[in-house]
Amino acid sequence: MARQVNAELGLFGGSGFYSFLDGATDVAVHTPYGPPSDRVAVGEVAGRRIAFLPRHGRNHTIPPHRINYRANLWAMRELGVTRILAPCAVGSLRRDIAPGTFVVCDQIVDRTSGRADTFYDGPVVTHVGFADPYCPELQSLAAACGTDLGIPIREAGTGVAIQGPRFSTRAESAFYAAQGWHVIGMTQYPEGVLARELELCCVNISLVTDYDVGIEDIPAVTTQEVVRILQRNNDALRSFLGALIPRIPLQRSCTCGSALADAQL
Repeated sequence: MARQVNAELGLFGGSGFYSFLDGATDVAVHTPYGPPSDRVAVGEVAGRRIAFLPRHGRNHTIPPHRINYRANLWAMRELGVTRILAPCAVGSLRRDIAPGTFVVCDQIVDRTSGRADTFYDGPVVTHVGFADPYCPELQSLAAACGTDLGIPIREAGTGVAIQGPRFSTRAESAFYAAQGWHVIGMTQYPEGVLARELELCCVNISLVTDYDVGIEDIPAVTTQEVVRILQRNNDALRSFLGALIPRIPLQRSCTCGSALADAQL
């Protein structure tokens, strides 16, 4: 059973992070919402138990609109995880946020459609608070960690999540930029709200791989260019996570763990 293996922190990301864990064990977790994206690798980083799950599967076979986000978050909680670290690749909507920058988003705009984004379909009516989507304690730690390592980092920003798998048109991208939003991706939602419904902390680290096409005179993005920058970002992200994880206190001081206290009718 999955519960025989426990973890404290959950990490979503790409397949390159298997080597990041010491003594990793693959665990199959069964959920009421079907299978998660893959088996969960559970190991240690700096003495902390980490559960790692590649969102798209270890061979990157699941497109963003087909990810079983509910199963992924449920699997993390089933393993004992109380905090989620959620790095993701994004495009920049602003010329002053260059590829290679990390943005610790504090807000999100949902432009997806048809994704299962709640565990509460009735009969218990639940309205979880989501004014501040991410854990403030983890946000602060992540921003300070990036600064200390000399990584180009923004300590706040708004990410817009689009449905995918296609990239935006120039008109769509220009509209998002005109709203003052900062980065654009395909996997930021519904991870955060599902974590909130399970009373898990969640922090988003958006890794900028390219300028989105709504910025004037920017050529259309290609998958090959995104992959090239993403590989470079992943090296910095491993260093970042290796420094961040030991800084996370054993006990939570935020309110994420009581998100349902006043949410149910």
